Amino acid sequence: MSTAIPDDVRAFVDAVERPGRRRDAETLLEMMGRVTGQAPELQGTIVGFGRYHYEYASGRSGDAPAAAFAPRAANSVVYLMDGVEAHAADLERLGPHRTGVGCLYLANLAQVDLAVLEKVVADAYATLTAGTYGLRARDGGS
Repeated sequence: MSTAIPDDVRAFVDAVERPGRRRDAETLLEMMGRVTGQAPELQGTIVGFGRYHYEYASGRSGDAPAAAFAPRAANSVVYLMDGVEAHAADLERLGPHRTGVGCLYLANLAQVDLAVLEKVVADAYATLTAGTYGLRARDGGS
């Protein structure tokens, strides 16, 4: 599959003001494209790769990016919609980071183990795209 970078994604990343955050966005663009085999899509201020379908016990369902990141002012955010707890063992080896329920906050990719980050992204992508996903991020890995 093509991992060409569409013009809107290129313009978005090029417009990231902080040089370090822009550098990290370039790294994530390359890594997520390679891991997923998908071209990036811009969804607001989130860069997504591939899609997954979710359906919760409540009946709510929809589609969302299977791998995604956002270059925010304070951190680069990597979205792990299968929940960060699903990756707890790997995240212990990652290096400096913070987490939310389905978010991994990275202040500087140069300070983390990129092989570990790539494994986390690949594992999350594989889980989310294996079929209809039925867990919310807060329930993943439990």
